[in-house]
Parts: sequence; structure tokens; C-alpha cells
Amino acid sequence: MVTYIEAGAAPYKNTGAIRLYGPEGFEGMRKACQVTARCLDELVTRVRPGVTTEEIDRFVFEFGMDHGALPATLNYRGYTKSSCTSINHVVCHGIPNDKPLREGDIVNIDVTYVVDGWHGDSSRMYPVGEIKRAAERLLEVTHECLMRGIAAVRPGARTGAIGEAIQSYAEAERCAVVRDFCGHGVGRLFHDAPNILHYGNANEGPELKEGMIFTIEPMINIGRPHVKVLSDGWTAVTRDRSLSAQYEHTVGVTADGCEVFTLSPAGLFKPGIRALGTA
Repeated sequence: MVTYIEAGAAPYKNTGAIRLYGPEGFEGMRKACQVTARCLDELVTRVRPGVTTEEIDRFVFEFGMDHGALPATLNYRGYTKSSCTSINHVVCHGIPNDKPLREGDIVNIDVTYVVDGWHGDSSRMYPVGEIKRAAERLLEVTHECLMRGIAAVRPGARTGAIGEAIQSYAEAERCAVVRDFCGHGVGRLFHDAPNILHYGNANEGPELKEGMIFTIEPMINIGRPHVKVLSDGWTAVTRDRSLSAQYEHTVGVTADGCEVFTLSPAGLFKPGIRALGTA
């Protein structure tokens, strides 16, 4: 049984009920998400061969401090960094370190800032120098998966419509959708109901209603969908060591579709790759 609740009446914890936000919530999310988007824009010129992910993480922390924003991942459940940096076959939750990026790498940088209690969550892929065509194609397909998932969001549809749109496209392009991780409700809480699966059937899952806010963040592999989490308890990698990519937006359901809160102010959401679909 799916329960919906006005966000202002909901307790400050994940109870499984789906929060419905009003204009105040949407405005709070716009502010938080745009700080995140501006940070990710700034990283476009900073991601290059020889730069370490620790340097990137330090920039994320300092950018947040300069803009009145707290990195949500910092000390979250024991995580000690301000961002996640996932390189090549790392699917998600890669931990920044002092190893330099190399020419031809692809890296996902995932940032969530908290501004006035609102969580702005987004991630993008960055090519490191010149990348191989197979890697570039994976980035193209993954971004298109995200945009097709977003296009499925409207009141009356079900969350399964998002997953079906993503899965059908990815598999038609001979790629695999990771099933171990999903999108999630977000707002006053970092992770909230509902879960947003990136696979499934259009007639499954909770009904989408105006006021819902959640992330869509498909993880797409060139190889098989299976992943494993390393001994650090965070880093998830592809079991077959195939390349993986991810793009993430935070969206809010409106009366006739959705608002994407994490759009790039500078139009840099997909740096270094050719577009297949809508920007």
C-alpha cells in the first residue's frame, strides 16, 4: 500500500511514505540543486590527466563552503569525502584518493549539497582527455537513458514507466542496466521514498503525483549488469570489469510533466560527448 503525505506534515525521517512538496519545497530545491549544478560546471575545466580525485574532492568542499552549502556525503554513514568519483569500471560510490587521472579515463562525479536544509543531488560523466569511441558511445547512451527516463515523468504515470524507458533503450543499444542501485526520493532528506528503479514495466510501481521530488540516475554498463562492492564498503565495480557510466538529475513532478532542478546553467551537463537526444 503506497502512502502519500504532505511534506510539511511528515516526520524528519524516511517512513516509506512519499512526500508531496509545495511551492516552498520546489523553490528550496531549485536553490540547492543550482549550487550543485554550478559546481559540476566548474569541474569541466578541472578534470584532466594528472589531476587526482582528491584534488577534485577538495574543490567540491571549498566550493560548497564558498556558497553556503554543506556536502551531504561528508561524514554520511562514515563516508569521509565531499563527493564520489567513479572511474572506468567503478559503477558508483568511488572514494576520492591521490591517484592521478589518466588520459582516456572516464569519471563520474557525484555531488550533493545541502542548502538551507534542502538536498541538491546530481552527477555527470567527464572524459579525461581523449577517450576511445566505445567509452564515448557509452556516455552518449547513458545520457540518453537519463533523458528518456525524465521524459516519462508526468502525473498519473507510474515509476515503472521511468525504468521501462531506460531499460528498453539501453538494451536496444546492447548495454546493460545496473539493478543493484536506484534513484530515490530527495528533499529535506538525502534518501527518501520512493525508490526509482531504472528497469521494469510501465504499469508497475507507485503512481507519480504532483509535488513528488526524486532523482533519476541510471548506471549503464557496456558489459553485463552485475556489480560487486569492494572491501571498503562503498566502491561498487562491474564484476566483468567493463566500463560503466552514470548521469543523474533531480526532478520534481509538476501538473503537466516535471521540472529538472539540476540543469547546467552553462549548458555543460554532457562535456566532451556528442548528443543523441534532448540537452
